[in-house]
Amino acid sequence: MTDDERFLERAVARIWKAIFLLGAAGALGAFLWRGWAWGAGFAVGSAVSWLNFRWLKQLAYTLGSDHARPRTAVKLGFRYVLLGGGAYVILKYSLVSPLAALAGLFVSVAAVIVEILFELVYARN
Repeated sequence: MTDDERFLERAVARIWKAIFLLGAAGALGAFLWRGWAWGAGFAVGSAVSWLNFRWLKQLAYTLGSDHARPRTAVKLGFRYVLLGGGAYVILKYSLVSPLAALAGLFVSVAAVIVEILFELVYARN
């Protein structure tokens, strides 16, 4: 394993931790601020954000390897069908707050921004 691969693995591990911490803190904050529906909505959105980040990581590793297959494109399309179906169920039938779920969807983006800031502060030479 090269230094760049180790650096990438450590960065991805920090992103996973940040997703968990931001999701838990956001769900707790939403629960304390607006009640259980907002806390649950943020937790659901965070879980979907975590799942989406996991799928994107797998896709990036698959496309970067010699084992890329045509079914990878089908899996990518199916992922958006699942996310769209989940969003429909949350908006139509769920008791959780749709706004909190939407906010929770941005947890992985916030975790990546936290990692960027970490890398800027502790930049390697």
